[in-house]
Amino acid sequence: MKSALLLFMITHCLDMIDLFNYQRRKSSVAKIGNLLIGGENPIRVQSMTTTDTNDTQACVEQAERIIQKGGELVRLTTQGVREAENMKCINDALKAKGYDVPLVADVHFNPRVADVAATTTQKVRINPGNYVDPARTFKKLEYTDEEYAHELLKIEERFIPFLNICKENKTGIRIGVNHGSLSDRIRNRYGDTPEGIVESCLEFLRICQRESFNDVVISIKSSNTVIMVRSMRLLVEAMEKEGMNYPLHLGVTEAGEGEDGRIKSAVGIGALLSDGIGDTIRVSLSEEPEEEIPVAKHLCDYITSKVAPVTLPETPAKNFNYTHPTRRSTCQVGNIGGEKVPVVIVSKPSSMFEEPKDEEEVVIISSDKPQAPKADYVYVGSELPQNIDKKRRYIVDYGVYNELKEQHSDLMLYPIFPYNAAPFISHIQSDIKFLVLQYGADSDEYVACLKAHPEVVVISMAGKDNQLGRHRALVHDLMNHNITNPVIFAQLYMHSSEEQSEFLLEAAADMGALMIDGLTDGIWLMNAGSLPNAIVEHTSFGILQAARLRVSKTEYISCPGCGRTLYDLRSTIARIKAATEGMKGLKIGIMGCIVNGPGEMADADYGYVGAGPGKVSLYRKQECVERNISEEEAVDRLLALINRDKEEQKQF
Repeated sequence: MKSALLLFMITHCLDMIDLFNYQRRKSSVAKIGNLLIGGENPIRVQSMTTTDTNDTQACVEQAERIIQKGGELVRLTTQGVREAENMKCINDALKAKGYDVPLVADVHFNPRVADVAATTTQKVRINPGNYVDPARTFKKLEYTDEEYAHELLKIEERFIPFLNICKENKTGIRIGVNHGSLSDRIRNRYGDTPEGIVESCLEFLRICQRESFNDVVISIKSSNTVIMVRSMRLLVEAMEKEGMNYPLHLGVTEAGEGEDGRIKSAVGIGALLSDGIGDTIRVSLSEEPEEEIPVAKHLCDYITSKVAPVTLPETPAKNFNYTHPTRRSTCQVGNIGGEKVPVVIVSKPSSMFEEPKDEEEVVIISSDKPQAPKADYVYVGSELPQNIDKKRRYIVDYGVYNELKEQHSDLMLYPIFPYNAAPFISHIQSDIKFLVLQYGADSDEYVACLKAHPEVVVISMAGKDNQLGRHRALVHDLMNHNITNPVIFAQLYMHSSEEQSEFLLEAAADMGALMIDGLTDGIWLMNAGSLPNAIVEHTSFGILQAARLRVSKTEYISCPGCGRTLYDLRSTIARIKAATEGMKGLKIGIMGCIVNGPGEMADADYGYVGAGPGKVSLYRKQECVERNISEEEAVDRLLALINRDKEEQKQF
């Protein structure tokens, strides 16, 4: 019975999502001020101010910078009634300057504030986890069915009057669920799971549906890209079952700054946008808010421009579960596949997939990236480099493999075959062989080849259009034929050294869904422009870490800051990173306030959370170990805590 139900759910979900051909999800339209979100309207981009909402001039100036960069909505925090009331002053000041961009009031903990904000602004964001439910304790609390139903009734009694105020004032709402602020009630009934996150959202959506309130946008956010994507996939499925089609807002919360923040955001947001999910997005960076807008716009433009002219007719694999994906079962070939972490391949200096360069690239990596990881394999074509490293693995063209192996028997060399050279695979002896395949090749031929040669690792190549669909289609064809050879996804880009940001975003977006789907045994990013090879190599590891597949450096879960931030966020991030960047595998949460702090840091090893003006609390996991430390000494106290724990671990 259970297996039949599961099969129905899988089939139903795949009916909604075309895995192989881009098609934007059909949603209803929400009217926010004069802005329409969802339906056939463009994907809207937005940001949030970091200024004190009581400071009208500062808010107007920052909102103006966001708008001038292309922001279509601006969100401001409203901790109390005073801030909610001042939203009208900010709105009036912007209109006096000729701007008609909707403002969004961000409300936590106080439903009364939401009521006031509904009269002073065009949209109110509420967080289900702290709208009515009591403050989170992260403790086990048992609810009987009657008690649980009573809590739901309390939500309804408080939420319906708010909806009536919104109807009267033509104010839209965003039901914004944050993974880090799930209520104890939800956690104890559903666990800290995507299912719990979705149910937290649906409790409010069902009320909106019953009350015929349609100007609703929904978001589900997490600092964990895997949870964020899976939760949103589940939400789409759940809404479809309940006859809902509200527009969706996407974002990876607490993504961080710089390249790490961009990669993490692109992995999560890109995975969903590539499946046609998402009507508005925000890229949350610990930088000036206006800097988020170009990143968001590039992601939207890049993904929506890749619509393929030809429909791929592939059938999804029967054992693939879109909403509950698991890693594809593969045989282990050397250090590739099986239970091994995904590998990284790089090209030096040219490859069979790009035009040869006149000069070998100079590898430069910035000095602020200590202990940069090295790729597992280096493709060198038909000629070994002069500065050969005997500790590294090299991939060479099959035509020269035997000769080079004979000359350098002490080196780790492995042959790679283009598809048309597949008949030669059996003529070469090697523990690991690589075969380049593209979707559309004769499956009868490569299926027979792969079944006969379990030592072959597939290199999936895709063109410039519909890369995701083509990569997926090839692997699903392998799965339908019960082929278990590992698959590495390869993609070629054309970026100059001035286009590093674009490369990061595009590569992370292209790989995002493939990694979340559980299809990835490795990645091979190539670039035919002037972008240094070291950047390509470094990005590959960053993408795998963003998808929680391979840890190669310290991870920082840092909020973008807002009007609630209680200390100098950016200088603090810089100080913590400078002191901890070499601590591979360590996760550190850096949160401006308590709203999402302990929850969003659920899987962080340590947390640094604003506790009051100039005050910071330190966490080990979700346990507060030092409270209300002065900002001046908090970073040093955090480092002392980390070092003390290290010493204690050495004793065991």
